[in-house]
Order: sequence, then C-alpha cells, then structure tokens
Amino acid sequence: MNQRGKFRMARIIDGKIIANDILTEIKQAVDRCTRPPHVVFIRVAEDPASVIYVNRKQKVAHEVGIRSTALAFPADVTSTELLKAIDKLNRDPEVDGILVQAPLPTEAMQRAAFLALDPQKDVDGFHPYNVGLLAQEDGRGFVPCTPAGILELIRSTGQDFTGRHAVILGRSSIVGKPMGMLLMQRKPWGNATVTFCHSKTRNIVHYTRGADLLVVAIGQPHFVTADMVKPGATVIDVGINRVPDPQRSKGYRVVGDVDFEHVQEVVDFITPVPGGVGPMTIAMLMKNTLLAYQRHAGC
Repeated sequence: MNQRGKFRMARIIDGKIIANDILTEIKQAVDRCTRPPHVVFIRVAEDPASVIYVNRKQKVAHEVGIRSTALAFPADVTSTELLKAIDKLNRDPEVDGILVQAPLPTEAMQRAAFLALDPQKDVDGFHPYNVGLLAQEDGRGFVPCTPAGILELIRSTGQDFTGRHAVILGRSSIVGKPMGMLLMQRKPWGNATVTFCHSKTRNIVHYTRGADLLVVAIGQPHFVTADMVKPGATVIDVGINRVPDPQRSKGYRVVGDVDFEHVQEVVDFITPVPGGVGPMTIAMLMKNTLLAYQRHAGC
C-alpha cells in the first residue's frame, strides 16, 4: 500500500516508446531530403562511457538515415589541433551538425571546443549563442538534447504545470539550467514556478516534498527516496549510475538517482532507468540534426 492508501503504482513514462515515435517521424522527413543530413561526433581519449555513447548515437543515426562520422583524437591532443579540426568542420558545407562528446581532458579545452563550434551546427545546444536564445525564448536556437527530451516526456503525461512547483535537483549547464529555462517559458508547456537545488542546498527535502514536478539530475544512485517526494507528483530521473551487482554478467547494474521501486508507490508519473530519459536524448539529437540540415539547405 502506498502513502495515499491506494493499491496502485505510478504510471511509467516509457521513453523508448515516445522516442521511437519521434524517430519514425524523423526518418520519414529524412527520406524526403535531397541528401542525408550529416552529423559529426568528436571524441577525445578512450573514455569507455564516451565510446559507448557515440556508438549508440551513430547506430540510431544510421537507423533513421542520417549520415554520421566519428572523429577520435588521442588524450594528448592539443587544444590548437582540436580547434583546427572544428574550424574545418564548421566550413564544410556537407556537415550539418557537430557534437563534441563530453568530457574532454580539461574543462578549459571543453569550454574552448564548445565555443569554437558554429552555433548553426551546434546540435547539442551548448554554444553560448544557443544558450542565450533559449534564455530569451527565441526558437531560432538549438535546445540541449536532454532537457528537450525531458520536456517531451512531461508533455506526454498531458499535465499542465502552469503556476505549479517544479524542482530541479542539479544545476549543470547540460541539464539543470536549460531545463529550468524551458519550464519557465511563456508557452503551453511552461509557466511553472521553478526551484533549483544542488549540493549546497540546505534541507533539500523541504523542496523536494513540495514539488509537483521533480527533475533529478544529481548523479547519486537512489538519492531520492519515497519520503522525499510529494504524493501524486511527477518524477523525471536523469541519473545513470553503475552499482555493483555480482548477479549480473557484467558485475553491475544501471540505476537512476531515484529509488524507483519505492518512489513509484507514492507518485503519479515516473520515468524508469534505463528506458526513460536516455532514449529521448538521442532522439532529440537526431531532431536537432535534421533541423540543422533543413536550415542549412533552406528547405
């Protein structure tokens, strides 16, 4: 029995199903293009997670008919060499989108790489120009893929969060900050009252318990427990954490930042990990790549 005294679980927001619907529409649009849209992935060093992510993105790109190229640089690449490669891609008319896979060896190199991108090819939406357009509610920019995907998940529930309390655990430039800007926009899906929480927030439970919508991107496995959420809330779990599990062939299992098993007994809607936000992030990357091509090609 859950905290509302009812024998029912939350409705699962299935990111795989929603992403597949979006990807089907993208494939149909790509089939009408005069040439395949082209996205280039830049990866530095052999970080195992980055290799997996780029491979996964390339696989989905192939499935929808988008051409993809992966450029891998050694860990000792200099910033000068990396920026020279980005400049060449910026000037290549056959390249529609460029994605720099984070993390890079240093924060300075990562900032320089993001800044060097042509904003019109910045399909990850991290260039300051695109961030500025998002802050100004100007639809000409690219929205970062994970927040854009989360927004689609929220919209799929049919709920209206106008004037309601949205709490975001995490203040990163990749998820937290752009997510807050989206939820505050003067749009049918926006108009929420947004609170940001982070590692320095005192009495964080006070905020999470008051959230009608809780977006969790804090990077700690099972950080959010059932006693931290409001009955009837909607919870979006962005976390991807590996925890030891000797019963699995790989020796670990993937869990989110939310204690899914127990939180689902309290809330109305919740995303699973895996199968929630992850598929949507890639789907929105494909959508941004198609959009970049359409703007580039003038169609």
